[in-house]
Amino acid sequence: MTDTDLPLHDWPAHALLAAYRQRALSPVDVTRAVLARIDRWEPHLHATYLLRPEAALEQARASEARWLRGTPQGLLDGVPATIKENIATRGDPTPLGTAATVLAPAPEDAPPAARLREAGAVLIAKTTMPDYGMLSSGLSSFHPLARNPWDLSRGPGGSSAGAAAAAAAGYGPLHVGTDIGGSLRLPAGWCGIFSLKPSLGRVPIDPPTTGRAAGPMTRTVRDAALMMQVLSQPDARDSMALPPAAIAWDSFEAGPERVRGLRLGLLLDAGCGLAVEPEVRAAIEQAARLFEQAGATIVPMRPFLTPAMLAGMDHFWRMRSLADLRTLPPERRARVLPYIQAWADSAAGMTGMEVFEAGQQFHATRVATVRACSAVDYVLSPVAPMPAFAAEAASPTNDPLRPLEHIAFTVPYNMSEQPAASVPCAHTAGGLPIGLQIAGPRFDDLGVLRLARVFEQLRPALPPWPSPPAG
Repeated sequence: MTDTDLPLHDWPAHALLAAYRQRALSPVDVTRAVLARIDRWEPHLHATYLLRPEAALEQARASEARWLRGTPQGLLDGVPATIKENIATRGDPTPLGTAATVLAPAPEDAPPAARLREAGAVLIAKTTMPDYGMLSSGLSSFHPLARNPWDLSRGPGGSSAGAAAAAAAGYGPLHVGTDIGGSLRLPAGWCGIFSLKPSLGRVPIDPPTTGRAAGPMTRTVRDAALMMQVLSQPDARDSMALPPAAIAWDSFEAGPERVRGLRLGLLLDAGCGLAVEPEVRAAIEQAARLFEQAGATIVPMRPFLTPAMLAGMDHFWRMRSLADLRTLPPERRARVLPYIQAWADSAAGMTGMEVFEAGQQFHATRVATVRACSAVDYVLSPVAPMPAFAAEAASPTNDPLRPLEHIAFTVPYNMSEQPAASVPCAHTAGGLPIGLQIAGPRFDDLGVLRLARVFEQLRPALPPWPSPPAG
């Protein structure tokens, strides 16, 4: 089956753009198809915030007129896209997933939203997230509970919860999320889509902070590479942005011959956190064998993240959240998800020295990660130690005193500023997706995309995308 044999809501961005150029397809028809798909899925998934069909159709009609004149506005003109709720969009409130936020219109687009709008994308909706983005689930005190389209009893992951569910369900081809410890890659892995957490500063974001990145969430590497051409454009508001670089994002295409001679590290034990479940381990080992058969050398890696590192980052984030929550009036603080309140309150007895020592673990993680990765060209690992968990749970343990035991494979690359992707790898016997993480050296975002593209060609065929329940 070719791209053009698919229903319109499933068409990848590059195929839509080719059809627009040939005047074989209108952005209006595509937007209507995507909205119809959302209408069928959304009562079950709760992936969207500020879904405004008429506004989307107005953008699509303007795009159609530009294409008919032969003057497209940018690289993504007329392509449906969504934006994670915590990425500000001009005139819209940004609740940050929590009922504790005062809803006030944002004065301007944050950088990722500005770049999509400038490129002509049709902004269909924003997507849901948990309170303050501090959960790997779709549980929120503001948004309805988000669910996973592969199994509605499971969550999509988080904090880019709605974006991952939307991509898997066919809410158009392009979605933007954010990631500070795995919030792009974890939901991507659990929803069976592709995502790239770029090198820190590669995609400008506002506000910036240590480890925080914005990136594409798509069904294919090709569409992610197309998005990176747009999202990586400079923006002075990001004080941590990398210098503008002439990266040939459209040269992502790579065949299996590209892996010959590469040394690929295989990390199956994160060193702390939850144990890798057997089906996940088997899928990652099989992925490594496919790379080995294509000519790569697989190098088993010893764990480099320690329990002290993971606990330190956790405790520092608890104190940061406690400080934030203490600025809220009591009536607003009471609206925060109880799990988040309990997690933050657990830091109340920490001494200044304990907070300092916890903060030092971010740098310790960075040093250990860079050192471990320097022995290989890229690192292969699970994205998460388990497939998607119960939708109602705040985390796999559902314990606010053990909140981060599932992010030990992902969080190191936020601290080391290295690019890391989640690539659909396999499915469990029960039909749940498993993600393969590919991490590369700092600044080598294009290399990670190329290796992910190779894996798309090496892996066996994956199941068809899920369909909404009948009726």
